[in-house]
Amino acid sequence: MFWDIILDVAEPTPGVRRRTGGVSVQESRVAVVVEDDADIRSLISSVLEQAGFSVFSASAGLDGIELVRAHDPVVTTLDVSMPGMDGYETAKRIRAFSDTYIVMLTARADEIDTLLGLQSGADDYVTKPFRPRELRARVEAMMRRPRGTVAGDAPSTGAVAVATAPSPVATAAPEDEGWLSHKGLRLHPDMRVVTVEDDDVELTRSEFDILFDLLSAGRRVVSKNDLALMLRGDRYVGGSDYVSEHDARAIEVHVANLRRKLGESAAQPRWIETIRGVGYRLTAA
Repeated sequence: MFWDIILDVAEPTPGVRRRTGGVSVQESRVAVVVEDDADIRSLISSVLEQAGFSVFSASAGLDGIELVRAHDPVVTTLDVSMPGMDGYETAKRIRAFSDTYIVMLTARADEIDTLLGLQSGADDYVTKPFRPRELRARVEAMMRRPRGTVAGDAPSTGAVAVATAPSPVATAAPEDEGWLSHKGLRLHPDMRVVTVEDDDVELTRSEFDILFDLLSAGRRVVSKNDLALMLRGDRYVGGSDYVSEHDARAIEVHVANLRRKLGESAAQPRWIETIRGVGYRLTAA
């Protein structure tokens, strides 16, 4: 298979210590690569090693799952089209016990494939052929965001909230300090908890961050581009403001998944309105 990519030569990021307990993700640089093609597996491993990761690799889904269990990586890359257990099923099984950042790598560019990847628990979706700089940039952007928790874990106490003022619509009562609420929907950014009518709702990191952004903005429209930059970590750090069609489509998929988990319809929304051609905002109180 021919790959129109050039391996960028870069000095590796200085090595850092393995994460233990509550150590921040910046101090944990272990990655797992799951890819059945040996050449691509070697390439991805080289890109991550240049970024300062200790990399463990596997050629099959089950082996990759065992590597994630053994090494608790901060980042895991998964090929979608592996023989036997594909990347979607591998992602679902990993997500059941790990909060590793998952990046799906695939030659498929259809919207349904992006949807399946994100529904499986992936945090990002990169289509082949890709440039090593793009993969590295996406991984570094994910690591600037807080890692979420999986069912049964204690809530994270190290989450970093986006620095925007709470909206008059999404308010927090004095006895519920820290909570944002809107029409029965409540979110606590530090505990990374979301509830609807006091029932817990499990969201991915990306879905949680999008919901937090919308609750913080209130009736102000938040564009798809702005949400994509936020998820990439480029909004406040002076990064590129370019948003690809793929990134914008991924936002639509994230919002569709978010609505499904909240139990609302896009046609008759209770919480999130679509502003056609622009983005999203909260419904009126």
